[in-house]
Amino acid sequence: MARLGNAEVLSDISIDFASAHWTSIVGPNGAGKSTLLKVLAGLIPCTGSVEVLGQPLLAIPAKLRAQHLSWLGQSGGFNEASADDLTAYDVAMLGRLPHQPWLAPASAADHAAVENALRLTQAWDWRGRALAQLSGGERQRVLLARALAVEAEVLLMDEPLANLDPPHQTDWLLLAKALVAGGKTVISVLHEVSLALHADELVVMANGRVIHQGASTEAATHRAIETVFNQRISIHHLAGQWIALPKV
Repeated sequence: MARLGNAEVLSDISIDFASAHWTSIVGPNGAGKSTLLKVLAGLIPCTGSVEVLGQPLLAIPAKLRAQHLSWLGQSGGFNEASADDLTAYDVAMLGRLPHQPWLAPASAADHAAVENALRLTQAWDWRGRALAQLSGGERQRVLLARALAVEAEVLLMDEPLANLDPPHQTDWLLLAKALVAGGKTVISVLHEVSLALHADELVVMANGRVIHQGASTEAATHRAIETVFNQRISIHHLAGQWIALPKV
C-alpha cells in the first residue's frame, strides 16, 4: 500500500517484473501508474517490500541503488528551471554522479557514457546549448540521455514520450527494444496505448490496483485494457502490429 498525504493511492499490489524485458504500465488517469513507478524507485514509502535485482530496495545503499536503478520522471524528475543554464552535455553528465567520488572530475568513462547517451537520443549536435534554449521535445531527449548515461541495469521511465513528435516516439520505442536486447530491464508508464502494446508485457491498472499483467499480444491483456478505459478504445491487429483505436 502507498499513500499520498491522507489518500490511499495503491493497494493490494503484488507484481513481478521480468529482467531483460520491457514492461509498460497503462491505465486511465488517476490509476496509480506514476505512484507505482515512484514506489519502485524508492521515492515514495510503502507498506510491504520492494526488491530490485534480488535485494530489498531500501537495503541497498543510496549511491549503489542509483547506479543500478535509473529514473526518468515527469519533467525529467528534477526542477528544470534550476537547470536552465546548464548545457545539454552538463545535464546528461548528471547521470554519472552515482559513479563519481565526491567532488571528483568526470572520468574518461563518464565522458564516453555521456557522448554515447546523447548520440543515442540524437541530442549530440546541441550538446553545447543551454537547456533553456531547447524546445520541449529537445529537452526531453536530453533528459532521456541523462537517464541512459547512468548505464543502470533497470530503467524506470514515467511518460518518456512527453513532448516527442511521432518519429522520435518511434525512435524511443526502438531504443527501448535495443536496451532490452542488451540485457537491460525497462519499465515505463505510457499514455500512448498503441506504443505500449509494443512492450513485452503490460501491467494494466485502475483505481490504485493492478487489474491484469500479461503479454502484450494476449487477448486477455487487450480485454483488460478495453475494460479499464470503459470500452472507449478497442485493440486491433493492423499491418502486423497491435493498435488501440478510439471508439466514437
